[in-house]
Amino acid sequence: MGEQERMVEAILFASAEPVTVKELSDRLPHGCDPAEALVHLRKRYEGRGVHVVRVGDAWAIRTAGDLGFLMQRETVEQRKLSRAAIETLAIIAYHQPCTRAEIEEIRGVAVSRGTIDQLLEMEWIRFGRRRMTPGRPVTFVVTQGFLDHFGLESARDLPGLAELRAAGLLESRPLPGGAPRMGEGDLDAEEETDEGQSELFED
Repeated sequence: MGEQERMVEAILFASAEPVTVKELSDRLPHGCDPAEALVHLRKRYEGRGVHVVRVGDAWAIRTAGDLGFLMQRETVEQRKLSRAAIETLAIIAYHQPCTRAEIEEIRGVAVSRGTIDQLLEMEWIRFGRRRMTPGRPVTFVVTQGFLDHFGLESARDLPGLAELRAAGLLESRPLPGGAPRMGEGDLDAEEETDEGQSELFED
């Protein structure tokens, strides 16, 4: 019986699906009793990390119920940003705090609500302070999560125009709406006050 237990154990362990007693009988040598072997095998696995369990009219080796949490695994879902989302994110990062109208003026096209919602959902941008202008439009700023994802200490660390052009990511012609206000790598960017920087992360 000990040898029969070993054979049944091997079949159950190697099988991706539960195995019936008839299937076990067909595989085992003539004269074996898989049903009895299952009884002994089931008892031998009591209290172990895996159990021999009945699944309908078949049998399988399964993880002990109280250890199921060990089998869980968290995965990171990779989400590819659309070109519109990338452009919107870049404009907010370099021109923050900026309103939707300002983003649309720089891009030259309307910004869909879905694009803003996606960036908000990813927690790469958030609502900033409202502008003290007619209609009091809301502004957008990048979040600490955005900085952390790209390994930046602050918006000042964003690559400047010279770096972007050197990397081939920017044409030599001026950007629409003026040059980026953050991380330009020139004297204007370096002379910006701390007060202006702190405004990026205030409600």
